[in-house]
Amino acid sequence: MILISEAGSEVTENSPHLYWQEPERELSLDERAALLGQYQKVRSETESLTDPLTSEDMQLQSMPDASPSKWHLAHTSWFFETFILRSLLPGYCPFDSAYHHLFNSYYNALGQPFSRPQRGLLSRPSIEEVFAYRRSIDRAIEQWLTEEDVSTEHANLLVLGLNHEQQHQELLLTDIKHAFSLNPILPAYRDDLESDPRGQGSLPSEWLEVPEDNYTVGCDGEDFCFDNEGPAHLRYQQAFRLQSRLITNGEYLEFLQDGSYQEPRLWLSDGWAHVQQGRLQAPLYWREIDGDWYQFTLGGLQPLDLAAPVCHVSFYEADAFASWAGHRLPTEFEWEIAAWLHCRKDAAGRANMLEAGRYQPHPETTASSEPRLLGNLWQWTSSAYQPYPGFRASADAVGEYNGKFMCNQMVLRGGSCITPRNHIRISYRNFFYPHQAWQFTGIRLAGDL
Repeated sequence: MILISEAGSEVTENSPHLYWQEPERELSLDERAALLGQYQKVRSETESLTDPLTSEDMQLQSMPDASPSKWHLAHTSWFFETFILRSLLPGYCPFDSAYHHLFNSYYNALGQPFSRPQRGLLSRPSIEEVFAYRRSIDRAIEQWLTEEDVSTEHANLLVLGLNHEQQHQELLLTDIKHAFSLNPILPAYRDDLESDPRGQGSLPSEWLEVPEDNYTVGCDGEDFCFDNEGPAHLRYQQAFRLQSRLITNGEYLEFLQDGSYQEPRLWLSDGWAHVQQGRLQAPLYWREIDGDWYQFTLGGLQPLDLAAPVCHVSFYEADAFASWAGHRLPTEFEWEIAAWLHCRKDAAGRANMLEAGRYQPHPETTASSEPRLLGNLWQWTSSAYQPYPGFRASADAVGEYNGKFMCNQMVLRGGSCITPRNHIRISYRNFFYPHQAWQFTGIRLAGDL
């Protein structure tokens, strides 16, 4: 396991990837310095996301599935303290022993986590104390990387922690968006968000055809990946086709206006029950005002852009739309195979809010005929979240990261406009429960050949 980039050089500021092929060894001073630079970059990006927020904003928890921004800031620091500093930095003294319980997310092997639905009740520690906690962890990580011997195995833990923090960057934004959407004054997360100057109409949908064959899917062990992305394995795939672009708001509006939320034959049984129980009539964040449709965004309430991809739909809604359209959702394997065949490996798009030239935490309108499967929106697949053949969760506490959730959830692929660009990869397997829609999720259709 050697710290090198995809190009074969030492880790750069924008490349946290790991190759998993070299025997265990100690990192050089230059490698440790590069890793520290990457650590500092990710930590700084997380805090920049809270710049528009007040301390009151960062305390909000709008539902059990969401967490306060303050909790995200603390939990990501807890991860580095728990899995690195407590065991690898000699003489390390925890910042506050109570934090080990308060900011444990779901690692039951480390003790009883604090109740997730009650995280918003943690008015103490204050946001100032949480930022002080982050500063303390940052100093300790810097000391560890500069003064202690660091092996490739230990470096992998740090890189896992960085990717974990990037996941929470997404969750911080999705959670605050949901909280703001419940406020009657519909506040904007930021009021200086740029509009998409190209949103003048969507391109016609084309179909990408993929022939029948045996394909290798999953992480091949070269770049960093989470454990649930491997091992790579051979899979027979029948011929299929996949849409080149995402379903738009305009197309979904046709589905809605056709009475589809009142038509049980289009919905899975659990989906229909979810629609009835929630009295759903439109996607999350859509508002009809005086006969016109609007959508709540991180920039506040905006007129619905009919050419933009439909966003914040549940798996149930995505599946019902596919049934209405006479098609289906792709399996996660079809999606991955098509992505390898039709996308550049670096084709994550430019809509990412942290690294793009434009500050745009909102899905972009398709403006190119080139297939875009990566970035913009996570895409629901019809695949249940299950382990790959040969998957084994590690026996330590880190083994609770992904494997324990392989039940009753659906796989999403592709990353979104709020996924850090260097965090997006073709093999990435995200997963959510089928009723959840507060993540930046969209629809791409598939069909048989």
